[in-house]
Amino acid sequence: AKPAFLKVFMDTYNIRATSTLGKASCAVCHPSKTNTATLNPYGQALQTAMKAKKATVLTKPILQSVEGADSDGDGYTNIQEIRAGTLPGNPSSHPTKTK
Repeated sequence: AKPAFLKVFMDTYNIRATSTLGKASCAVCHPSKTNTATLNPYGQALQTAMKAKKATVLTKPILQSVEGADSDGDGYTNIQEIRAGTLPGNPSSHPTKTK
């Protein structure tokens, strides 16, 4: 995990460290806070976007480029999940459905 990448994410979306998404820390892009050797689907989408831009650092435009995708396939776009405070790379973490 790269703390600088997490900072860009937190700053771009104005995530408070005390929020559920803020407390997720590395689990935003990795399977868990302790399993950072691999990437979850959201982290993979960001990695692909970075490679397409030949970028070595995460930037706000790269984050924005994957907002419309549903990286974890749970029926919510990445930006919907981020705004709801849920994890865009974890299909079991998603906004509450309203009836």
